[in-house]
Order: sequence, then structure tokens, then C-alpha cells
Amino acid sequence: MQASHQPPPMPAEQPQRFSPRERIVNDFSIQVATVNGSGSQTANLVLMRSIFQMGVPVSGKNLFPSNIQGLPTWFTIRANRDGYIARKKEIDFLVAMNPESAQEDVMSLPPGAAVLYDEPLRLSSLRSDLHFYAAPFDKLVAPVCPEAKLRKLVRNMIYVGILAELLGIDPEQIRKALYKQFGERKKKAADLNWGAVQAGIDFARANLSKSDPYWIQPMDRTAGKLVIEGNTAAALGCMFAGMTVCTWYPITPSSSLAEALITFMERFRRDPETGKATFAIVQAEDELASIGMAVGAGWAGARAMTCTSGPGISLMSEFVGLAYFAEIPVVLIDVQRVGPSTGLPTRTMQGDTLKNAVLSHGDTRHPILFPSSPEECFTMAIDAFDLAEQFQTPVFVNMDLDLGMNLWMSDPLPYPEKPMSRGKVLTADDLERLGGFARYKDVDGDGVPYRTLPGTPHAKAAYFTRGTGHTENATYSEKPEDWVRNIDRIARKFETLRQHLPPPVQSLAPGARIGIVSAGTSRYAMEESRDQLSREAGLPASWMRLTAYPFPPELEAFIEQHERVYVIDQNRDAQLLGLMRLDLPALLLERLRSVRYYGGLPLDARTVTEQILAQEAQQA
Repeated sequence: MQASHQPPPMPAEQPQRFSPRERIVNDFSIQVATVNGSGSQTANLVLMRSIFQMGVPVSGKNLFPSNIQGLPTWFTIRANRDGYIARKKEIDFLVAMNPESAQEDVMSLPPGAAVLYDEPLRLSSLRSDLHFYAAPFDKLVAPVCPEAKLRKLVRNMIYVGILAELLGIDPEQIRKALYKQFGERKKKAADLNWGAVQAGIDFARANLSKSDPYWIQPMDRTAGKLVIEGNTAAALGCMFAGMTVCTWYPITPSSSLAEALITFMERFRRDPETGKATFAIVQAEDELASIGMAVGAGWAGARAMTCTSGPGISLMSEFVGLAYFAEIPVVLIDVQRVGPSTGLPTRTMQGDTLKNAVLSHGDTRHPILFPSSPEECFTMAIDAFDLAEQFQTPVFVNMDLDLGMNLWMSDPLPYPEKPMSRGKVLTADDLERLGGFARYKDVDGDGVPYRTLPGTPHAKAAYFTRGTGHTENATYSEKPEDWVRNIDRIARKFETLRQHLPPPVQSLAPGARIGIVSAGTSRYAMEESRDQLSREAGLPASWMRLTAYPFPPELEAFIEQHERVYVIDQNRDAQLLGLMRLDLPALLLERLRSVRYYGGLPLDARTVTEQILAQEAQQA
């Protein structure tokens, strides 16, 4: 979505023409088009939260440019009574505040949509099949905000008030959401913005006659839920997991995860008696340094992590290979964005699936967790630290920008009930009883060796950590038999790990000939698409959501039960499907089909449905 920098000439004024329609209640999308840096985010979050507080399922997607200020930005809110929270492909109500993109935004709307716009833009002359509402925002904000330099920020609250009146949003819920957003310390600013909301409500009541069919009415579908970003939930999970070292380098869209982690750890992980930190969070000079420090901290016995995005992962490849071969636990949270190269830093993608599975040169395979919700960002962050230490290996948590940086409805995050698992760590007493140990020997047949931590007070505790060829006793070796024995044992460890991963989530439709497989945030488009296929085309579909790699045995069984299985990928090269092709028996591969989207926007259900129906038509 790009702004048109040379708008076409205005056509002559046309009367609006449209047929009367029944009310559409709690089932539409709102898109607010503004300028980046104009302060619209606060207004948009207040609007979204007020709908949520009315009990209506809601989601918010922020589409913003990668520069700091000046380019167009769009914020999309979807309200849906049935709980669908994937991005909706169609926009039903547009708030046009940006002269650069206004005409293009209006022309992209489907017939029957509504437009609230800044009066000087004269947008009502563009089309006759839309519902237009004009408002003089500058005139309305002037008496509310005497200080001219603040008006650019406060004027956004005018459209919140107008929408409240047009859509039936409870003003009291807007007031509660607004004061929650600003907090107690900024009451003066909240009062100023509340005045702008009231000015918008008063203007709409006195001057606008509602003609569109869209309404918000109270429901009870959000009771007990919260609204949270995935990055915030993941940061909480890291803290609850017992993380003690985080080394990171700023990069969109993962920076807010580290920043949230700093806030939480400063508040909850300082010694109550001395006030000293019981953790270390270090902003490194680059991604190479951050992964190097994290691997070193993991070797030293800390629960260590880094968080980054695709470009950072690319730089970390060699250190990840060292951690894999030297068998050092470390967690890498990858909040994916569009690549390759710098790509689109503020757009979402699942483009690191294949890379993370085999990152580094030589024979490597890494476990990956695929959270799809803030709740899973929390629980899988905890799982990642346990898995890393149990299996002495790097563990990836593959999030994406949509999940990490956008606000999501969520059930309350579950308090951890099981103790952390540090895996096979030998103490001084263990060594005394055993008389020593072989660092890289498979004692139990599961591929996982025993380790000691630096500083263990025993003469037999020390060993040489190396990334070169070694024997079971950690001595240097270039013998082929030693190399093969070691690399095969690590592969065996990977197979053992398969049994300890979160299970997939699946739903089998009676009589379904096709199945759909997804991972991560593709979940929401997949679930809604499944209902569209059944309702609109009479095509039942089963679905499975993968939660981890290596893939579970249930995946093979799922494929065997269906004639065709559509694998959803948010990347050009069908990476999830490609990883399945590497992992599955050859006889099953002919049943697999690809559904792909890689435009950088959050995946919508209609795109999935259309691609499946097009491929199904070829089977007829």
C-alpha cells in the first residue's frame, strides 16, 4: 500500500447513490489512514480498546513505514462477533486523515463502504457508491486545544469521538480506555484529549446524518481477556523461565521485546535486600557480539538468550553452529520481518523457517517453536529455555512482526506450575560417586550427554569445550569414526527431542477430502478460511496447526487421512512446505499443495480461500 504522490485531478461533484441496507452489527473493519509521527497511535488504541471493553472480539494491525516520520501509516481495527481476528481483506469504514494517500485509499474501497474525512480533502466527489462524512478537524480542535503546537496530536481524538457517535460506541468506554492509555501521571493530557473526543461527539450529533449500516453493540465475548502485544508476552515468559542473561542489538521488530524485558526485570528481579540486579541485559555493539555473549553465558551456566530478526539471524550463523556442535544451551527469539536484505523492516513475514531449521554450515538441525498467540509467546518462551538446557542446544522461537508488535486479545497468561528443568547437569557429589565423566558420551541412549558447569568444585569437573572434532572425552580428534559417532549422536538427540515438544493442534472435519496445515499467526486466516470453504463452497476441510519443529508423528497421520493437504506459508518459496518435504516419507509428498502470501501484510482468510478453491477447481 503506497501513497500517490501526484493525485489525479478532482472529478466533478457527484451525488451519493446506494441502496438501503440492513444493519451490520459487530462485523466490519475500520482503517485509519494518517501520517507517521502525527500521534495517531494513541487515538487508534483508545478506539480499539473501547470496542474490546464493550465485549466485542477485536484485533488491531498497525501498518507503518520504516522511516521515523512523514510517510503514510494505516491502522486497521477488525470487530467480529464470531471471534475472527485475522486481518480482513476488505475495508468497511475508512478514516481519511492523510492528503497523500486519501484518494488512493478511497478508490480502493468496496462499494457500500463508509468514509470519514478531513473536510478540505473534498473526497465525496470521488465516488457515488460510498457513504461520506466530512468534518473540519482543524476548526474543531482549535477551541479544545489553545496551544497550537499540540493540535496535531490532539486532533486525532476528534475522529474517535465522531466514530463513537456514528458507530454507537459507548462514550464511557472511550473515556475509560483513554484514561487507561494515558495513566494517572498524565491526567492533564488525558483531560485535553477527552475534550477532543467530546467535541467530535457533539459535532457528529449536530451535523452528520448516518447512512452507513455499521454498528457496534455490546456483547460478552471478551470477559476475562486482556489485550497485549506478543513481544510483551514473550518478555514475561523469559522472565518467568528464569532468564538471567539477555544480550541483544536493536532491530525492528524485536527491539520492544528486549525493552519490555528490561522493564520487567528491573521491577521484579532485583534483590529485595541489596537492590542489586540478579540479571544482566546487555545491548551489544552488533548481532555477532550479542550471540557470542549469549552462547558464552549459556556455557557458563546462565539461562541465556538473544532476540533479533532475520538480518540478525543471518549474522549469527557461525556462533549458532558452534553452540550446536559444542552443545551449549541458548535461546534465540526471532521476530520475523520481510526479507531478503533490509527488505521491508516494518512488514510481517514468516521467511526464516527454513533458515533457522538448518542455520550454519555443515550438518545442523535446530528445534523451532511456532507461537501463534500472546499466550503461546509466554508459554513457549518458558519451554524454549527448558528445551535448550535439557538437550544442550540452540532453540529458536519463531514469532513474526504481526504477532510481536500488534495488540491481540488473549486469555490470561497461565502461571507456570512445573519447575524449570536444567537437564543433565552433574554436581560435585555426582562426580565423586561416578569418579568422573565423558562430556560427549551417550550414557542413556537418548543422545544427550552429561555436562558440568564452570566452577563445579571437583577435580573431574573440567573438560575442554571445542568446536573442532572431538572424542567422547572432549579430546581433539580428526578420526573419521570419532566424527561420525559424534555427529550421529547429536542427530539421535534431535530425534529424542521430538518427543518433548508441544503437541500440534488439529480438528478433523467428518468426510473431509482436504486438510490445511499452518504454523504461527497463519492460524487465524486458516481457521476463518475453513469456515468460508464450508459455508460458501460446501467444501469441508480439516486443519492442523504445527507448534514445533521437528514435526510430530501426528503430521504424517493427518496427511494420510486426506487426498490433498494445503500448507500455508507467509513467504514466496513455501518454506514450511519445503521443510516438510525434507522430513516426510516420499509417498506422502504428492499430496501436499502450497498456499502462499508474501506481500508483507498480515495474512487474511479470503486469500487462503481463493487459492484453495482455485487449486481444487483444477482437480475437477
